[in-house]
Formats: sequence, C-alpha cells, structure tokens
Amino acid sequence: MTVTTTRAVVELSGDPLTVDAVVAVARHGAQVHLTDRALAGMAASRAVVEDLADDARPHYGVSTGFGALARRHIPTDKRAQLQLGLVRSHAAGSGPEVEREVVRALQLLRLATLATGRTGARPVVAETYAAMLNAGITPVVHEYGSLGCSGDLAPLAHVALAALGEGPVRGADGERVDAAEALAAAGIAPLELREKEGLALINGTDGMLGMLCLALDDLHRLLTTADVAAASSVEALLGSDAPFAEDLVGMRPHPGQAASAANLRALLAGSPVVASHRTFDADGRPECTRVQDAYSLRCAPQVHGAARDTVEHAASVAGRELASAIDNPVVTVDGRVESNGNFHGAPVAYVLDFLAIAVADVASMSERRTDRFLDVARNEGLPAFLADDPGVDSGLMIAQYTAAGIVSELKRLAAPASVDSIPSSAMQEDHVSMGWAGARKLRRAVDGLGRVLAVELMTTARALDLRCTPETGLAPAAGTGAVHALLRTAVPGPGPDRFLAPEIDAVTRLVADGEVTAAASAAVGPLR
Repeated sequence: MTVTTTRAVVELSGDPLTVDAVVAVARHGAQVHLTDRALAGMAASRAVVEDLADDARPHYGVSTGFGALARRHIPTDKRAQLQLGLVRSHAAGSGPEVEREVVRALQLLRLATLATGRTGARPVVAETYAAMLNAGITPVVHEYGSLGCSGDLAPLAHVALAALGEGPVRGADGERVDAAEALAAAGIAPLELREKEGLALINGTDGMLGMLCLALDDLHRLLTTADVAAASSVEALLGSDAPFAEDLVGMRPHPGQAASAANLRALLAGSPVVASHRTFDADGRPECTRVQDAYSLRCAPQVHGAARDTVEHAASVAGRELASAIDNPVVTVDGRVESNGNFHGAPVAYVLDFLAIAVADVASMSERRTDRFLDVARNEGLPAFLADDPGVDSGLMIAQYTAAGIVSELKRLAAPASVDSIPSSAMQEDHVSMGWAGARKLRRAVDGLGRVLAVELMTTARALDLRCTPETGLAPAAGTGAVHALLRTAVPGPGPDRFLAPEIDAVTRLVADGEVTAAASAAVGPLR
C-alpha cells in the first residue's frame, strides 16, 4: 500500500494497509486504486476455486451451504442462487444508520482482503468495490446485526447487497437512493456473484477493525489534548511543574508517561504564573512548596501515559489485523482451499474494550480538574464557580455537571462487550466476540472524551483570565497562552451568566478538529 498525498490515492497491491490509509479513505475521501499485481493474484486464486467448483466432492463455501447447513451439497445450477441468497438473508441489520466513515472503512478493508488474492473472488468483485468507494456510494448499514464472529456478517452483507444493485445507499451528496440507481448514475455494473464470492464479501472483521483505526486516529489527538488541558489546569490552579521533571518520571520508564510529562514540561516552560509561587533554596536552586498537588494534577502523566501505552498496544493489534487475509475458507499460497477460524474477532474486540477503559479514566481525571476550579476551598483564590457575581451568577457550575454526566456514561461504556458471548446458528457459532458492539461503544466514548476535555479547556481559559489580570501582572506560558488565545477566538471571556451550550460545542469542535493541539505545537514545537 502506498498513499500518494498529492493525488490522495491509496494503492491496493495485496500488501498491508496502514491506519493512516484507512483514515484517508474513510474520513477524508481518498481514492483507491487496485494494482496489476493485486488483480493478477486474484485471478490466480480464482482459478483454484473454479477447479474445485467442477469437483464432485463438496467444498465448503464453493459447493455447500453455510454455517449449520454446511453439510448440504449444492448442485451447480443453484450455486449462483446460493451466493445471492446468502447476501440477501445476511443483510438483516436493524436500527439507526452507522456513520459514513465507518461504512467506507469496512468497504475498504474488505476490498483490501480481496486484493490479497486469498479469497478466491474474481477481480471484477474488487473492481466494483473500488469503483463504489471512488464514486462516494455508501451503502446503508445499521447499528445492530453483528456478533463479531464469522465476521461482521450483517454490516458486510449490506455493503455486498448494494454492490449487487439492491438495497439503499447514500450517494456522494448524502441523499438516500436505491443502489441500482446510484450504480447506474456512476456507470458501475451490478455484480453477479459466482461460487464462494458472497461468502468472501461478508466473512471478515472489517467493521470492528475500521472503527478501531478511526478511534486510534482520534485518540492520538485527544491524548495530546488531554496533556494541553492538564498543563492549563496545573498553571491556573497554581500547581507545581516539579513532579514532571525528566529524572523523576524516568524512574518509572513507561514510554507513554515520559511522552506526556515531556508535553507538560514544554507547555509550562517559562510560565510567569508557575514562577510566581516558586521559591529558591539556600543554594539558589528552584523549589516549590506545592509539590503535593492533588493527584488529578500531579499524576496526569501517569494516567495519560498509561492511556498512551494502551493506544500503542491497540495500534500493534490493528497493524497485525491490517496485515491479515480474513475469509473462510481461504485459498492458501500453495493452492489449497481450507476452512479456518481467523474470522473470530477476539483480538480486536479485546483492545476495543481496553481502549474504552482508558478513555473513561482520562475523562474522569479531566473532570476532577474541572471541578477543582469551581470550589473556593480548592481553587486557590478564584471566585466560586468562576462566576462573575457568585450567587447572582452560577458561572460554570452546570458545565461541570455536563462533564460529570458524560464521565458517568463513559464508565458504563467501559464495561467489556467481549466477555458477553451469545451462541448463534444452531450452536455452530457457539462463541462470538461482540467486537462490533465494543467498537460502537468505543466511538461514543471517544466522542465523550472530546467533550469532557472541551469543558476543562473552557474552564481553564476562564480561570487564567481571572488569574492573569493587570493587577497581578501575571501571564500564562507560551503553550497554554496560545491555547487560551485560540479559545478566545471562539468563545468570550468571563462575564455575567450566558447561554453556555454553544460555547461548549464551539470548544468541542476546536478539540475534534485538532486546532487545540495545533495552536500549542505552533507555540512550543511539536508535541508528542
């Protein structure tokens, strides 16, 4: 796989994709291109399947039924009907539509597996999927239907059904139309499936893996944002930067912790606010009596760092999954067609659940920092609730409620889905991963984390306004000051009570779009 940024094209050659490539196609509309090598590999494995189709002996997925019906031999004249019926019957999702970027991710990942040449599908099948992606045709896929074993069957079946010219899709303009109409408008001929091809289109972990890739993209940004928010809180609460010293952090050599602490040091460097309460010992060395700050301040690198290490573990799992060719049966390199269990989603499901735990904990720590600002017993001289006239005004009281309510929801979402197996297919599929469900709740959790961090940043900005006045003569550090200035382009500073919901949404957009981390990095250099 290569990504040519000038043309925004992801090439599919049968080699592993990267998370960045998945995000480029799913989220940013990059085009895809099948290489000649990929098409030749598909043609070679298709020849193996066609040889088996002529064999009098039954071969699973080629000349048999599926699942609990795998022992029935299907005559040649009914095999096209078998594949068509498989797709139609498995397109049994229900509930709300899932997001366009999720559908594009699972389309791309199924296409990438086809391009490995291990599924036995004809090149035209892959070419049709590529054409749909490039035309912006997005099949309607529903929230419910996947148990995360035998692949994300229902979601993938809805995509396959659209390639056959059936069912609803969203066009490039977002309008909902019939698949046949959308394909015709784009000049794409509907597929007519042959032996094994219906099975090849629905037997993969592509939905849960696609959502994992998208979450990884979000979390790399959000965990840096968490460091920015924590640094702003440390500064505005008159906390100490001493616990973030490189030699102290290095005594516990977790890489994520080191990266987070380095960010905090960079963001707080040269802060007049931090310097205002720093003293010096008899030898002229700086010291600070505030080294025992609350854990939500002092231990930020430890918690944010643990989350970073969790993301790196999840990324390693995603990398291995992206290098996989998942189908059942598969065509091996030496030409065998073998049944297997690689479609089981456990490896992905576990890390999806693990990430939801880390997300909940980072958000919980952020909310605790927000709460400290509002309590006169803990906010180091700031007005109650950062209100203009406490008692008359409520300030940011209910903004903290919003963050607290989200954190409570995130704790519920951190309960693992992957332990909740439920049997299906007449007990043939008697253990499933629930990875799709884990991915769906992780998406909600990631969204919640961004909102909680936005509330903290909005709070720190107001606190810095109240702390850094002409009377005090104080100013924030370059990094935290740049973020403060950014927020003030979107929301006003302190004053009497006003409608807060639009302000929370505005800061949430700055977080989600990466503008917060970009502003900080522009001021202090690249953050980790």
